Amino acid sequence: MIREKHPRMIFDILTIFPKLLESPLDEGILRRAISTGKISTNIVNIRDFAYDTHTMTDDRPFGGGEGMVMKPEPLARAVESRKTNSPSGKVILLTPQGRQYTQSVAKELAEESHLILVCGRYEGVDERFRSAYVDVEISIGDYILTGGELAAMVVIDSVTRLLPGVLGCTDSAEKDTFYRNLLKHPQYTRPRIFQDHSVPKELLSGNHGVIEEYRFIASVKRTLERRPEFMKDVVFSDKEKKTLRRHKLFDAVATLQSRAV
Repeated sequence: MIREKHPRMIFDILTIFPKLLESPLDEGILRRAISTGKISTNIVNIRDFAYDTHTMTDDRPFGGGEGMVMKPEPLARAVESRKTNSPSGKVILLTPQGRQYTQSVAKELAEESHLILVCGRYEGVDERFRSAYVDVEISIGDYILTGGELAAMVVIDSVTRLLPGVLGCTDSAEKDTFYRNLLKHPQYTRPRIFQDHSVPKELLSGNHGVIEEYRFIASVKRTLERRPEFMKDVVFSDKEKKTLRRHKLFDAVATLQSRAV
């Protein structure tokens, strides 16, 4: 595997189940980003830092109660091992109690150079580790997973595609759903007619101005229909406002934005 000496981003993933992460990192865009040196990924087995006879990484909670809690010592040693050559690495704990993960958070993390992702398990991690070592807590949604590995992969995937040179098309990331809080317009490809339904005529016009206007209006309509709450944070240019007025959408958008003030 070919890697540059200084990748754009280093991801360290701390887990007790390393094999859960191997396959996703060896496919698609992530594999290409690794092979071209855009990112470097290191799967760190937390059990390697448990020095007791049974390499225990969890234990019963003080005070009783259900489940097990991840011990602080192996977690602390694992983090310290990754910070040896990179003290500024940002430590992220994947937990349902964390900050909600959004495209905006992904963009913030893409500005970093080294992320240390701690995959929580069981009933959580010892609070003393969290207090002393964790910089950011992140939740990918209001639901419970069996562990933080899948959440870590969500972060790695979403951050990686924002890094310069990762995507084949330079405009892809900037036109994604959520980039400016508008859902992406509907997409079409061949054939032109599928089950008696044709591709919209605007997309077949060959006129780039007509196509861009169609996609912009379709994006606004889809956002109004599916996620109207997003409209409060969208800033429209004067040209876009004129287009919204022409398509009789300006009042609906303005009403939603005024409610958010």
